[in-house]
Amino acid sequence: MGINLSKGQRIDLTKTNPGLTKVIVGLGWDTNRYSGGHDFDLDASAFLTDANGRVTEDNDFIFYNNLAHPSGGVEHTGDNRTGEGEGDDEQIKIDFSKVPSRVHRIAITVTIHDAEARNQNFGQVSNAFVRLVDETTNQEVLRYDLGEDFSVETAVVICELYRHNGDWKFSAVGSGFSGGLAALCRNFGLEV
Repeated sequence: MGINLSKGQRIDLTKTNPGLTKVIVGLGWDTNRYSGGHDFDLDASAFLTDANGRVTEDNDFIFYNNLAHPSGGVEHTGDNRTGEGEGDDEQIKIDFSKVPSRVHRIAITVTIHDAEARNQNFGQVSNAFVRLVDETTNQEVLRYDLGEDFSVETAVVICELYRHNGDWKFSAVGSGFSGGLAALCRNFGLEV
């Protein structure tokens, strides 16, 4: 059984799990039924940043229109447009051995597609979680349940994986943004 983290906690990944190179970041959520008449389409993305938290190349932004990093280090397994069903709704695979050395952080985010037009926000999303699975053993290393901390936000930075003294660590971030994917892109230094 993996370790349950709460917001703000950090944990060693590769130091305490020697040989951990390939992980699956599984993200899941449920949407509260409401009368808006639109499906919720939540989208997971990964921002590969430098030491200053900036994305330096367009290819370092992994999302539904750019599923795989050229290095092979980060791969999005595809868009789930409804979030129906149990388990992970979307997954991002990371191979630490292939992530370019210029990448210091991988921020994992979830946004609501067309949130403003559909009048949707994370206040209508429940049971959101991220879990990290060792792809080789299929064992869950850790899990972070986001709780119901959000109201009007349309984007959330769920967690970050980052390098520290040659090892990879995990940080449970859980910070919300208004303005959806565009606001996140600006936050990480991408032109929108």
